[in-house]
Amino acid sequence: MKEVELLIIGSGPAGLCAAISAASSGASVLILERSFRPGGQLIKQTHMFFGSESQYASHRGVDIAGILLKKLEEYGDRIELMLNSTAVGFYEDNVVTVLRDEKEYFKVRAGSVICATGAFEKSLAFPNNDLPGIYGAGAVQTLMNVYGIQPGNRVLMVGAGNIGVIVSYQLMQAGIEVVAVLDAAPRIGAYLVHASKLARMGVPILTSHTVKEAIGTDCLEAAIVCEVDDRFRPIPGTEKRYDVDVMCISVGLSPLNELLAMRGVEMKYVPQLSGQVPMRTENCETSIPGIFVAGDASGIEEASSAMAEGYLAGLCAAAKLGHVPGDFEQRRKEYLSQLDGLRSGPVGDRIRAGMKITELKEE
Repeated sequence: MKEVELLIIGSGPAGLCAAISAASSGASVLILERSFRPGGQLIKQTHMFFGSESQYASHRGVDIAGILLKKLEEYGDRIELMLNSTAVGFYEDNVVTVLRDEKEYFKVRAGSVICATGAFEKSLAFPNNDLPGIYGAGAVQTLMNVYGIQPGNRVLMVGAGNIGVIVSYQLMQAGIEVVAVLDAAPRIGAYLVHASKLARMGVPILTSHTVKEAIGTDCLEAAIVCEVDDRFRPIPGTEKRYDVDVMCISVGLSPLNELLAMRGVEMKYVPQLSGQVPMRTENCETSIPGIFVAGDASGIEEASSAMAEGYLAGLCAAAKLGHVPGDFEQRRKEYLSQLDGLRSGPVGDRIRAGMKITELKEE
């Protein structure tokens, strides 16, 4: 069994920032990453971030991943990054079972654990939704921005949030036709600065629309869409057909935290946070002392919030292990202040409401 001081599961924005924060306090860290490449969602994001300088505003996600990985290197042997390593179980005494390279199975026991496992894409239920050519938006980003593969020639985007609109623009930059963007909601969820780019390029954005059916035998050949009423019920007679070879589904994310549930952490379904999430303190500690959570595993937000939350979780997890820097309280308050700023506005109201439901008081 491998013994470590602090184990971080996931090397996305939250996990990388947690490792940097904990190591800067003096803790030794092991990061488990199931992919062959660290960075999580950042490595597929080629658009520039909003936010503040603390969250690398005006940098592209893929560049932010590089910046964070360079910071990791500054701590040398204090941080170990283990790739192609999936945490498959979480048990008492902070024992985590790991499958590495699909063949090596071993156990890790940690003093404290930070779960930064991120999220998975939601899907939609409609006839033939399993046809080849129907992807999640994250899969399309991975194909294009990580592997350089064109997913198809004509795309229907389902979902007019930030990701759906940004990926639509990236598809068009790659020379792929986007025939329309549709959303069941009466208003788009994307920032206007993103949506206006598509409008200028002549891409129709159809609100109060949904997918009725996918058409095809061995792969996607067409999509039938229709209007919906104010209760999201299809309106007969409003059907339209789009001949496409790709349908990209961008209808949100759900927190990926089965490991926390397996360990027995107190969980609650919170719609404002997009799914089943752990109860936690202001310092990101769950109902089981020494187990922390950061990023989308605690509720779906932007990557900027995941980074700030990762720094906070890393600082507090290190302190739990006895590594308390002289500026601990100053740093803690600064990270909380950053999160407050990132959670301002109408979208932030929803996040804050969800956080109140999951709040655990410090003992």
